[in-house]
Amino acid sequence: MLAACSGGPKFKSTDITGVDYGKALELADTSGRVRHLADFRGKAVVLFFGFTHCPDVCPTTLADLAGVMKTLGPDADRVQVLFVTVDPERDTPQDLDRYVHAFDPRFIALRGDPAATQRVAKEFKIYYEKRKQGDTYTVDHSAQSYVIDPQGRLRLLVRHDRLVEDLPHDLPVILNQS
Repeated sequence: MLAACSGGPKFKSTDITGVDYGKALELADTSGRVRHLADFRGKAVVLFFGFTHCPDVCPTTLADLAGVMKTLGPDADRVQVLFVTVDPERDTPQDLDRYVHAFDPRFIALRGDPAATQRVAKEFKIYYEKRKQGDTYTVDHSAQSYVIDPQGRLRLLVRHDRLVEDLPHDLPVILNQS
């Protein structure tokens, strides 16, 4: 009853509207073009941080997001999925391009040098850390996705295990508010 009186939208994901972070992003896409959140105004953005050598969460998340895009029908054209690598030393632009497009050709991968990656991760409160694994390494990282509304405001935090359940409901709500 209280939710009905509040007048605000009802989301399945965690509503973080009004937080004081997640306002800026400046990283290159796989063609080298520097992208900013403002480039995607007019679309809802789903933002996820990961890396191409991830054995589980990253490919599952991108597969789930590709499935969500299919459920949206024509509204999918009003949504942009952005994948930010937390492993810019190993994830080349070519590798990132192939990786995200294997899930959906509309997805955009972004990368920066280690300092730029750290700045963006800090801005979105993303944890990541290299961990030695045999002769190589893996990267532990936060697994949530964020939804930014068409006006460029950070609105939702979505747990990686809730994408399929929450986003088909929440993205149309976000899109219909604009």
